[in-house]
Amino acid sequence: MNIDIRNSIQKNFEHANEQEIRESIESSMQEKDEITLPGLGVFFEIIWQYSDENMKQNLLQVLTQKLSK
Repeated sequence: MNIDIRNSIQKNFEHANEQEIRESIESSMQEKDEITLPGLGVFFEIIWQYSDENMKQNLLQVLTQKLSK
């Protein structure tokens, strides 16, 4: 069975507003459910693709700081 996770996640949220997306992200993080990680990864991929170099640098700094603790 071949599932296109990116496409599935994007379709599930194509009509979602900011509040719905925020709630989904926050509930995924609170529940610490491993099954939500691919969806969060798709969200991060979209953010990365549409970010300018300054935003990418900020994201990398946050990740580097938090992962090195």
